Amino acid sequence: MVTAAALLLGPTSVAVAQPETPGAVSSVDHIDKISDRRWDVHVYSPSMDRVIPLQVLRPADTSAPRPTLYMLNGAGGGEDGANWLKQTDMPEFFADKNVNVVIPVGGYLSYYTDWEHDDPGLGRNKWQTFLTEELPPVLDDALGANGGNAIGGLSMSAGSVLDLAIQAPGLYRGVASYSGCAQTSDPVARNFIRTLIAVRGKGDTDNMWGPDGDPRWVEHDPYVNAEGLRGLELFVSNATGLPGPHEMPNAVRPVGSPPLQEQILLGGVIEAVANGCAERLQQRLGELGIPAQFDLGHPGTHSWLYWQDALRASWPTLERALAG
Repeated sequence: MVTAAALLLGPTSVAVAQPETPGAVSSVDHIDKISDRRWDVHVYSPSMDRVIPLQVLRPADTSAPRPTLYMLNGAGGGEDGANWLKQTDMPEFFADKNVNVVIPVGGYLSYYTDWEHDDPGLGRNKWQTFLTEELPPVLDDALGANGGNAIGGLSMSAGSVLDLAIQAPGLYRGVASYSGCAQTSDPVARNFIRTLIAVRGKGDTDNMWGPDGDPRWVEHDPYVNAEGLRGLELFVSNATGLPGPHEMPNAVRPVGSPPLQEQILLGGVIEAVANGCAERLQQRLGELGIPAQFDLGHPGTHSWLYWQDALRASWPTLERALAG
């Protein structure tokens, strides 16, 4: 799913990467230390043959190795100006917490998965390989982390984080999913993904998971493969799509937010659709006997201040996971 603003903004094309260097390994290219608590870490990805920037919040106390919370952006991948650091008070929230927070910048309309083929519109995307294989060891070394990981995502990446946890068993201890859809092989959800990527990104999802009927659409469906979530600390949130406190006339909204009417109408529809996905996932996990915390049923649209609220609500679950 995407934010209302993301439907209208963002790059339209990306150059296709050249073949990766044979024998290359992931490594830290360089680190920009903006402050003691805010770093930009640039990591080379052999699978995508490019350097990926990561926005990092350092722990309050670095005297001991700390765990890492990966937080993914939405459809724009943080490249379009809509990201966790600009749209929320995340730095203030984590100021007193002993955790590394890592926000990759990139992945525009990639669904943070490995695409089977390079795409003329969206380039080379091997995000599953980068996030689950290439990045963790070099980042743990650079940050002095302790190897304990959790992951969260919103909108487009809310389903991706569940899929990544299933695809890389044992890597993450907890997952937080905000306002997304865990279904990819369902025909309605699949057609939405196809349309979004084609219209906004000029991309072809046949290059991602193949044509309709390709088994990869099912392999990357967290709803179908929910058994792979067993044993994780899980938090799933979604609003109803009806206007809530952040749509009130006197509400202060982040810079760059869409017009209020657009947020209410388009953001409301997107959130309502995602809410249906969340309710189906809740039923599915209940049938499987997999514990999870769901935060559903409250008013609100598909927008950043609700994800800021959701981050706060999910923190006890994520903190428990990271302490394990």
